[in-house]
Amino acid sequence: MFRVSAAVGLVLFLVHCAGPPQYDLVIVNGQVMDPESGLDGIRNVGIRGGSIAAISEDALSGAKVLDASGQVVAPGFIDLHQHGHSPDNYRAQIHDGITTALELEIGVEDIAAWYGEREGKTPVNFGASISHPYSRNLAVLGSNPGLEGEALMKPLDAGQLEKLKHLIRRGLSEGAPAVGFGLAYTPGATTEEVVEIFRVAAKHNANCHVHMRTSEPPGFANIQEVLDASKKTGAPLHIFHINSSASTRIPQYLDVIASAQGRGEDVTTECYPYNRGSTLIQSHLFNDWRTYDDERLAGYIWVETGATLSRETFGKYREQGGTIISPPSYSEENLRTAVASPITMIASDGMWLDKGRAHPRSFGTYARILGRYVREQKALSLMDALRKMSLAPAKRLERRAPMMKKKGRLSVGADADIVVFDPDTVIDKGTFEDPAHYSEGIRHVLVNGQVTLEDAAFVEGAASGKAVKAPPQT
Repeated sequence: MFRVSAAVGLVLFLVHCAGPPQYDLVIVNGQVMDPESGLDGIRNVGIRGGSIAAISEDALSGAKVLDASGQVVAPGFIDLHQHGHSPDNYRAQIHDGITTALELEIGVEDIAAWYGEREGKTPVNFGASISHPYSRNLAVLGSNPGLEGEALMKPLDAGQLEKLKHLIRRGLSEGAPAVGFGLAYTPGATTEEVVEIFRVAAKHNANCHVHMRTSEPPGFANIQEVLDASKKTGAPLHIFHINSSASTRIPQYLDVIASAQGRGEDVTTECYPYNRGSTLIQSHLFNDWRTYDDERLAGYIWVETGATLSRETFGKYREQGGTIISPPSYSEENLRTAVASPITMIASDGMWLDKGRAHPRSFGTYARILGRYVREQKALSLMDALRKMSLAPAKRLERRAPMMKKKGRLSVGADADIVVFDPDTVIDKGTFEDPAHYSEGIRHVLVNGQVTLEDAAFVEGAASGKAVKAPPQT
């Protein structure tokens, strides 16, 4: 990699500091990479008023200067699938280069309240889908017990379905950028119900983001169900974590999606770079846990302590509720296939922190892609990785959420959501047993032009994140 010498860097720094500043902030001497234009070269970036105002080989002066010599300067990472939205989660995300964190899978039950709680207080851009499972609970019970309980096990009657559709419409009218489905957690939802909610989404120009049902070989009933619903209604479809949903058949599921795209169907997918998942132990996924043998049970990890489970502790924690890490369910080779596939985006499926702990994907998804899969394994190019982590997710949402047209790019006029990292050292540090370690090699992060991570240290009080949502509707 080309590196500007320390002497030349010092001269440029002094030039940038001379005279009245042209920009609020200038990032100098970095290897600027933009996946939209293909730009890949040493440039200086001038930022004014939260936007990128200049990208130049010439010297630029700024009120504040960040030296990016030997570093890559790229669009901030956009995470379409992030469950953790607490201050501690946001801090971990910033250390991983994330500038936009979106809960588009399970989503939230009250769009207006959720956004209101974060406005003006959040260091990353934030957003959430209107939740199909939580809205379903409200339609049946009038309250929301989460991803457990009998309400998610039973089909809806006609009146309950109408209440559900009303709640989904209300969330979309309040600006939810998508409808989120957890079909694996709602076994009572019929295919007819799914189609009806897809139809509501289509009328609001909203994507349907779906965690498919589980499916056993040899068929592909789970993916065909949602592909058919999308085709029938016209609602765009995004399929979550194809690695964990497809399990041992990742290449075959990717082929199904590629074939659908080839037929002109509006479907996309994503993966995270780990071969172990994480979820709630009390969910309906584990209703048959008593049939598991002891070896299978010992493959699960209780997140709070990092300890493996037994028949006794699995039952105890299922009554208590909490997060677990699942055993490996597919090979590293198949995972690499998913990461490198031209049709996948990268998303973390980051979990909420439990006493500061979670699956390591909550801390290091993006650094792991850059370090393990780009630098070490050369499974994909750096530019392609950046496209999967910034431009592609931005484009997936920009039709309904037009502000995304200014994110995921590093070009003049784009929002100054920027990550600066060392391509030679960037890496994740957490393990399944000891996950709570920030990524290394992420040097600076800007969110809407405000420095949020500087020299790998979080800027206390940073709160420049903005809402990602659809324009108001009547």
